[in-house]
Amino acid sequence: MLNLFNSVIPSTGVTPLIFIILILVSLVLGGIIALIHTYKNEYTRSFLMTLAILPAVVSVVILMVNGNIGAGVAVAGAFSLVRFRSAPGTAREIGTLFAAMGLGLIMGMGYIGYSVLFTCLIGTAMLILSKFSEDSKKTLRRILKITIPENLNYTDVFDGILDKYTGSYKLTQVKTSNMGSLFKLTYDVVLKDRSLEKELIDCLRTRNGNLEISVSDYRTQSADQL
Repeated sequence: MLNLFNSVIPSTGVTPLIFIILILVSLVLGGIIALIHTYKNEYTRSFLMTLAILPAVVSVVILMVNGNIGAGVAVAGAFSLVRFRSAPGTAREIGTLFAAMGLGLIMGMGYIGYSVLFTCLIGTAMLILSKFSEDSKKTLRRILKITIPENLNYTDVFDGILDKYTGSYKLTQVKTSNMGSLFKLTYDVVLKDRSLEKELIDCLRTRNGNLEISVSDYRTQSADQL
């Protein structure tokens, strides 16, 4: 039993057969982490592909620099640059990436048994936490922008409508437009029901004189501002 948790890398170095086995197992475990990431979560195919191959890539890097401290430091610096060449991600995406990299590090040391155990423990924790997370609320979070005429008091004019269609809302920005003849209001809202989004916009149009209204996902809005 304990032999399962010993490194499969012989003292003489990595053999082609061991190299292939480690890569294949890394791809399988990376695919499992990718599948777990899809549970009660929004995702893209490109991100799932990244999660699937990341453990294999990291394990290869560790295998190649094993015992070379200078090369290891250089590789760590190269990995840190990836953060600045990619779009901002959610906390859950970043956590899953770290889990995939951790799996790759263990696999790169040749510990297949520990890699499987790590995947089982982390995967179980991710599933349990996902079940009790607030991701479902976050998918209903929107940035609402409303244009109103200058003679309309924006302080509480939309409170009744927003109370009806949103679980929570907050006025985050007010700015003038068109030589001061218009106000543009920005709200951070959490919808009660996604299917009622159009009904919410229709109600707001009757209150703001049918001027411009926009609704966007808060994550897209945040990424545009960075």
